Parts: sequence; structure tokens; C-alpha cells
Amino acid sequence: MIAILVQIVESEKLTSVVWNHFEKVNVNGEDKAECRYCKKKLGANNIRQQVIGMGQKTTDGQTNLSCLNFDPEKSRKDIAEMVIVHEYPLVMVEHHGFRKFMVGLQPLFKVPSRNTLKNDILKIYDFEKEKTMRLLEKIRSKIAITTDMWTSSNQKKGFMSITSHLIDDNWEMQSRIMRFIYVPCPHTAEVLADVLYESLCDWNIDRKISTVTVDNCSTNDLMIHLLLDKLSLNSLILGGELFHMRCCAHILNLIVQDGLSVIGDGIERIRDSVYFWSATQKRIEKFEEAARHLAIDCSKKLSLDCKTRWNSTYLMLSVAIVYKDVFKCLKQRETQYRSLPTDRDWELASSICGKLQLFYKVTLMFSGTRNPTANVFFPSICEIRIALSRWSEDRDELIKAMGERMLVKFDKYWSVIHGVMGVAVVLDPRYKFKMMEYAFPKIYGFEKSDVEIVKLKELVSRLFQDYETCSYESSQNRDVDSSRNTSDMEVEGGITSELDHYLQEKVRTQNSELDILSWWKTNGFKYPTLQKIARDILAIPISTVASESAFSTSGRLQLVHKSPKHIVKASNMTVMILTSNWGSQLFDDGGGVVDVTWKLELWKNDFVYES
Repeated sequence: MIAILVQIVESEKLTSVVWNHFEKVNVNGEDKAECRYCKKKLGANNIRQQVIGMGQKTTDGQTNLSCLNFDPEKSRKDIAEMVIVHEYPLVMVEHHGFRKFMVGLQPLFKVPSRNTLKNDILKIYDFEKEKTMRLLEKIRSKIAITTDMWTSSNQKKGFMSITSHLIDDNWEMQSRIMRFIYVPCPHTAEVLADVLYESLCDWNIDRKISTVTVDNCSTNDLMIHLLLDKLSLNSLILGGELFHMRCCAHILNLIVQDGLSVIGDGIERIRDSVYFWSATQKRIEKFEEAARHLAIDCSKKLSLDCKTRWNSTYLMLSVAIVYKDVFKCLKQRETQYRSLPTDRDWELASSICGKLQLFYKVTLMFSGTRNPTANVFFPSICEIRIALSRWSEDRDELIKAMGERMLVKFDKYWSVIHGVMGVAVVLDPRYKFKMMEYAFPKIYGFEKSDVEIVKLKELVSRLFQDYETCSYESSQNRDVDSSRNTSDMEVEGGITSELDHYLQEKVRTQNSELDILSWWKTNGFKYPTLQKIARDILAIPISTVASESAFSTSGRLQLVHKSPKHIVKASNMTVMILTSNWGSQLFDDGGGVVDVTWKLELWKNDFVYES
């Protein structure tokens, strides 16, 4: 049984809510407050300092009461964090049911109004932003940027998400959403470049940027060109030569979509079937009943795909194939169902799912944010290139046509490999140049592969020299005597001796598990310059998924809070997304930190809900 105390007002009238739980009694001429549950008596003067709030079960099932100190400020902060993490509407704290629950749980706690809650969240926002800015300010390595645009479905407003990526001093990957900002129309390259540059300057990282990863479109190409004109080229890696990164996940999407267009009719019939049987709850129940009748496990739910996202099409097909007999059965019982896929459709769908599983695995790998992705690029696309060549020779004409179509698209986008991917593989002690000697002939052909390997070796050498020069100039600015290091490099064969030594070392077994960040952290004493390069290059993401994740949160905020009273303003949404992202360890329930690294900056300027 739980006994809860509240502050007693010093007056004759027993108006405090505490008397819902206590009786005023006189003991030997002295006023006491007797708990109605445990009959414990407390002096009236002591009630202000005590809270009886926790019931603990003993081994015999009885409840013991223990005295606890209650901190209302901490509880207010907990509510603010709860709203941020779970994206609740602010007005929730004014709901009668919530207030009744809180009074029963802790009468001492005064539930804040939504305006007070707004201010509490802004305090967390300011604290987390300052902490994130300190992180970016003190970091000694380069910072990679991903950015993407999104248009809200209900408000038709465009938003830009800007995310920073780096490897911290503990050699752990860090991602922070810096801005989630409303961008007025028109969304031209000039407008986007100005917004991005202004954000980089606001965070004082315009001279720390390594690359910018964007989707593959002409507007982004021009935006990057304009952004380079605004930035100091001397601060960029190789003068900005590696600055522009194209999202590999987006390119994979374009390749697969081109292939799927060859067999569009068969997929369309399956899509129509999934739509029909998932359109209403009644149809869903009828579909599940038919599945149980056929002894088919119906734990997997039918899900309609998004036509522009091939991975959702893959997931839709993989589930629909399980229920192909259910669709056939229901065709006999439902006259309105007219889009039954043919046996040929199911045969193609099964074959496609088996082949697209590789693309799905690679997409998930490219989309990771917890581990480096640039170093896994070459092994993955080499596997894809081999698979596409095999598909283009398939006996099935449709599969062959699909493979040929995808192969053309592959060569269009990846006939020239970005230098970052090549350098990242060389910096992986399992691969070095051995991977290039295996992969380049499969990607470029034997005639061109030797030329491309020479180009990559020259790039790695120039990059090493660029970092070596920067390190030397930095030591001179700090009045550090670097003559010994310079002399050692000359004796050992020139400025690339450290690089030569690394490349001459035996490669690790490719199948071995390797934490590449830990490897470079512990081997920095052997390769100090290469360690700096690895820290900058391995932090570069090869997809924009980290920025797109903010759109998932913003979409949910708009979908969940549909009523006029709960509509989220653009500024509110920003604060929610950014605060949750910066405070990615807000909750720790003892079993681990809840990761909310994909949500904060829209509420800052106008942090209220419209009413």
C-alpha cells in the first residue's frame, strides 16, 4: 500500500489534498496526521519534509512503506524528456486523465501546463545544443555532412535536414542532426546552397568539412558547385577534390527501379492484390481466416509498397509470396477481387526476391551510421557487379532483360568510382590494394583496370602528402621542433615511407572480424599520419539515410497529431527532432540506453502548438 504526503497549509481548514490520505488525530494533546492505510502517525510539522511514496514488496507478498525525497524539478525534466523521446503532443499534460493519474501517483507533484512544458523542453534544447556545439568545436578531425530535402504531405512545406558525422577522440562514430529547417520555395540550387552554407557557419564548422553527401540529382550537383565557391578550398581535403559524395543507397534504388520496370505488369497485379486485401479491417480478417484455414502462418502482415522505394517493393513481394495460395483461394470466394496474379507472376516474384536479397543486404550496410561504411563499398558493389553479369546471361528472357537494364545503369553511375571509397578500402588492413586488384577488372574490365589502379595509387599518395604537409605546418605554428621527423623520413626513403611501410605489411584475413576503428586507434603510434587520414575518411557516410531519418520523425509528428489543436508548427517540429537527436541518451532504464539518435531544431523560434 502506498501512502503519499503533500504539503499541509498552515491554516484551520483541511483544504490540502493530503487529507485524502491522512486523518487529523490528537495524541496526548498533540496534533498528528495518521495515515489511513498503514496507521502511521506523523507530526504535522514534519509532513512538509517527508514523502511516503514507495511501496516495496517483501518475499511474503506484503508491502512495506519507505520514505523518499521527492524532487519536483527532476520530475518535470522527466516529463519533458518523455515528450521529446516519444513525440507526445504538449497538450497531453492538460488532459484530465493524465492529471488525475499524476495526482494519484504523487500528489506533491504539480503537473506543468503545456507552456511550462514548452519552456522545460527549450531548456533541454539549449543545453543539448551547447553540448553538441562544444563537441564539434573541440573535435580535431574533419566533419562529414549529409543533407536531404523533404516535403511534408499535409502542409506541403519543404524542409532541409543537415547531419554531421565524425569520429570522436574515443574513436567512436558520432552523428548529430545540426539543422532541420523550413526552406521556402523555390528550392533552387542557389537557395539550398545559401541555407547549407549559413548552417555550417552558424555551427562554426565551415573550415572543418571533409565531404557533403547528397542524392543524385542535377539540383544537388549545382548546389555543391555553388557551395564550393563559398568555402575556403585550402581547408578542404585536396582542395575540394573529394568534396561531392553521391548517395550510394539512392543509386542502388535507381538501378533496381530500372530493372523492376521490365517486369512491371507482374508486380502490379501483386501490388493490386495486396492493396485489395489490406484496404479494410474486414478484408484483413477475412484474409487471415483463409490463411489459418490453409494452415499458413499469418504472423507476417501484408504491406503495400512505396513505388519509389524498391526495398519496400522487395518486402511486399517477400511477404505476398508466402500467401500466394491464400490469394488463389479467396479468388473463388470474393467476386470483387479481380487482380489475381498468374503463376508466371509468382514465379517471377520468387526469382526476383531471391536476387534482390543481395541488394537489400547491401542497402542496409550502406545505410549504417554506427560503423564506417566507406570501406565496405568496394567488396559490396563488386558482388553486385558479378551478380548483374550473371543475371544478364539468365535463360529467362525477362530476368535477362532486367539484368541487362540494371547493368547499363550500374555502369552509368559507377563507371567512375569516387576516390573516398578507394582510399577507405586501402585504409582497411584486410584489403589495401589487394581488393582493387580483384575488384577493378570486374568493374572496369582488364584493359582499363590497370589504369584505374594507378590513378588510385596516385590519389592515395597525394592525400598522404597533403596530410603530411598539414601536420608539418601545424607543428611549425606551435613552435615544435620537427626536424627529427623530417630527417627520419628522408633517411627512410622520402615522405611516403610511413605509407610504404603500411602497404608492405601483410594484409589481415578477409574473413576475420575486424573493428576497423579500434585497429586504427591502437595502431596510430605506428602510422600517425595515416591515422589522421583514416579518422577523416572512415567518418564519411556513403548514403544520406542519417538525414532522411529525421523525416521519419517529422512525418510521425504530423500524422499522429492530426486534430487542429495538436497540429505541430514547423518550429516546434525542429526542436523536437534536434533535441531528441542531440540527447540521444536521455533515458537509461538500467538495461541500456534508449537510442533516439534520429530526432531536434524546429520548435526553437516558435515553440507552441497551434490552437
